[in-house]
Amino acid sequence: MGVAGVGKSTIAKALAAELHLEEAEGDDFHPRSNVEKMSSGQALTDEDRWPWLERLADWTRERRTAGVSTVVTCSALRKVYRDVLRGADPDTFFVFLHGDEALLQERMEAREHFMPGALLRSQFETLEPLASDESGVALDVAQDVERVVEQALDGLRSARG
Repeated sequence: MGVAGVGKSTIAKALAAELHLEEAEGDDFHPRSNVEKMSSGQALTDEDRWPWLERLADWTRERRTAGVSTVVTCSALRKVYRDVLRGADPDTFFVFLHGDEALLQERMEAREHFMPGALLRSQFETLEPLASDESGVALDVAQDVERVVEQALDGLRSARG
C-alpha cells in the first residue's frame, strides 16, 4: 500500500516470488472509467474507489477460499479502504511503502503509467498511515529494493510468529 510512485508493483512482485504466492496488480481491477478519470488528471472519489476495492476484495476472498495466499498491490490510502480488503481476509498484512514526495514525484515523471504525477499531491492529502491496530509494517522506499523486501519479509515473519 502507499501513494503512487512508492514501488508497490516492484515490491509486490519480489515478495510474491520470494514467498511463492499468487500476485495481483491492483490497477488491473480498476474499471475503465477510473483509468480514464485518472489519465485526465482527475483524482478518484470514494464513490469511484468502492467498486474497485470490492473487486480486489472479491479476488482475495476467492483465493483464500481456495486455500491460496496472495500479494496484492493497492494504494489502500485510507483505513476504511483497508477495512474492505481485510473483510475478504482478516489475516491481511499491509506493507506500507512511504517516501519523500519529491522523490516519488521524480519517480512518477520517469515512468509510463496512466496516472499523471499531478495527482500525487491528492494522494498524500488522502493518505492515512497504518494505525496501531492494523497488522503491517511501514517502510521507507528511499532505500534499495532488496532492503525494502528484506524488511517487509522480516515484518511479516515477526507478525506471523
